[in-house]
Amino acid sequence: MKKVISLALLICSSSLWVNSVWSNEWSGNINFEAKHFSNDALSSSQFNDYASVSIQPEWFHEWDGGKQLFTFVPFARWDQRDDERTHSDIRELSWLKVFKSSELRVGVRKVFWGVSESQHLVDVINQTDLVENMDGEDKLGQPMINYALIQDWGTLDLFVLPYFRERTFPGIDGRLRTTLHVDTDNPVYESSDKENHIDYAVRWSHSIGDWDIGLSYFDGTSRDPSFTWPALDADGNLSLRPIYYLMQQTAIDLQATKEAWLWKVEAINRRVNNESYNAATAGFEYTLNGVFETASDIGIVMEYLYDDRKALASTPFEDDLMLGLRWTKNDVHDTSVLLGVIADLDDSSRLYSLEASRRLGESWKLNIEARVFNGITDTTSPLYSFRQDDFIQLELGYYF
Repeated sequence: MKKVISLALLICSSSLWVNSVWSNEWSGNINFEAKHFSNDALSSSQFNDYASVSIQPEWFHEWDGGKQLFTFVPFARWDQRDDERTHSDIRELSWLKVFKSSELRVGVRKVFWGVSESQHLVDVINQTDLVENMDGEDKLGQPMINYALIQDWGTLDLFVLPYFRERTFPGIDGRLRTTLHVDTDNPVYESSDKENHIDYAVRWSHSIGDWDIGLSYFDGTSRDPSFTWPALDADGNLSLRPIYYLMQQTAIDLQATKEAWLWKVEAINRRVNNESYNAATAGFEYTLNGVFETASDIGIVMEYLYDDRKALASTPFEDDLMLGLRWTKNDVHDTSVLLGVIADLDDSSRLYSLEASRRLGESWKLNIEARVFNGITDTTSPLYSFRQDDFIQLELGYYF
């Protein structure tokens, strides 16, 4: 990873030396977070209340008539309780060169693939920063070389990923975590190159009428770890060690915009640890505009989540239905609320969620998030470890 960062800095600094015109732009945010769990934890090492603060500045520089850009986005969090959540990362440190019909990016970046609301099956470039949030939306920066060929027939993205990022996990004092904490100091790799294994990916994307289409292929180290049998960590505690197998994934993501309807599909075929399986998420979002003669919109979301491994799946969402209601006030404060539930169709397991946000003045923003785990009695479910972890979280952010 250091080699890729050094290369990006060398290319950028060389270009800046040649170009005498500077245009710098700073922005970013500082967030204060408080989280309360309504039930006592399963482990005596865990707590009911957690507090943390994070900072994410961003420096953007453009030159050469807008044909070259440099972006630097560091991130850091301090957590009151969980040493593993006290961490830092480079979300982005990249140089972009724009050509007539192509673009070249070198450095550390975040790349998102996918269209669904409940989970992003096709999104495999970046590693999940799991200590930030259980929903998998937060990602670690990924070292890469990315060449994009932009033509009338679509955009073809080629990726070389020279360094693997291990997933972050809550520590022994943290919530939400597995019953046995994950020993991140002793990962196991299928590849003898370990984190230095070179991964490759390619994606074609295009818009045809009302349809947005993406086809992708990935060959490299799986971002989703399996786990060993319990073993003692360096402190003598029983723990799980993550195993990172090599993986090949072929995927498609589709989105059709039909007036007030958004139809979405993500589907993958993945081969890992000498086994192949299929998974998919499909559904829609229907938007009611100007409800009750106001400026507000209400979106109705429904998605079906499928994994043909069934009970052997590493995800809890192998035969589930997601229902959601999104309210957008469309006011100057960007007020919005998303209520959702993911229901297991095989048993009584339910995961309820609330996400709400509102700007306070020009520089402040309030976010509210809550999760409720209900009816989770299957001891083999990945959600079983969280059955006592209902929580509400308040986050106050300052943006500059």
